[in-house]
Amino acid sequence: METVATELSPELARGIDQVTDLLAGRQFAVLTGAGVSTDSGIPDYRGEGAPTRNPMTFQQFLSAESFSKRYWAGSHLGYRRFAAAAPNAGHFALADLERAGAANGVITQNVDGLHKQAGTRKVVDLHGAMDRVLCLTCGQVFARESVSARIEAANPWLDTEGAVEIAPDGDAIVTDIDSFVVPNCTVCGGRLKPDVVFFGEFIPAEKYREASALVRSSDALLIAGSSLVVNSGIRLLEEARRRRLPIVIVNRGVTKGDSRATVKLETGTTETLVELARRLA
Repeated sequence: METVATELSPELARGIDQVTDLLAGRQFAVLTGAGVSTDSGIPDYRGEGAPTRNPMTFQQFLSAESFSKRYWAGSHLGYRRFAAAAPNAGHFALADLERAGAANGVITQNVDGLHKQAGTRKVVDLHGAMDRVLCLTCGQVFARESVSARIEAANPWLDTEGAVEIAPDGDAIVTDIDSFVVPNCTVCGGRLKPDVVFFGEFIPAEKYREASALVRSSDALLIAGSSLVVNSGIRLLEEARRRRLPIVIVNRGVTKGDSRATVKLETGTTETLVELARRLA
């Protein structure tokens, strides 16, 4: 996708000049958070105006059928909205930067799959992806669409077209769940779970090693749309800092890594990534 220049404020233009000078001639890794997908209609967890949420933990999901029903009903409605979302110009700009050899790939905390849809080839989805479903008993992997079809067949009353409030993890608030039929594994009858990392669950070790390797093979780290509250993001930033790599953070609002950034731009990710791609790709 051809990157189109946008009109920038003088302050943002100066900031991007600084970032351009810093990243020019360097191959950088990119770490993205929910802020990259807000312009695709997917809300941010911690951005300005984001409501306070208490996501279900993995322990709760396993503890009782009522939690499993609530999660699957909400996750199904949320996934339908995710599936309808499209990459925004920021996603396409990152794909352009990778194709040009400026970026060596994207590590994302998002589960929406939009980086791959935009054309980025190397994507490390730290927190999993909503379009896959795992059996916790036998390990069978299912396409989310096949599980969604089963949910809708078993729960025809579920309003997939109505207005729902979704979250960045694909969950939605559903209160009437007593009659909800939870899908089970068609291979062994075991419990199914979307292939995403719940709160209270560890990121798979192989995923983190893949992300760490991407940072270690880079000359700089660009962080976009993440408040860095989640520990994995800070660990990757620390790897870059220990190697004395330039670190750029683009995010509206304070992040836990601001004091360790070489440059921090307090701005939206879309316009910044588009301009960086125009200059570096």
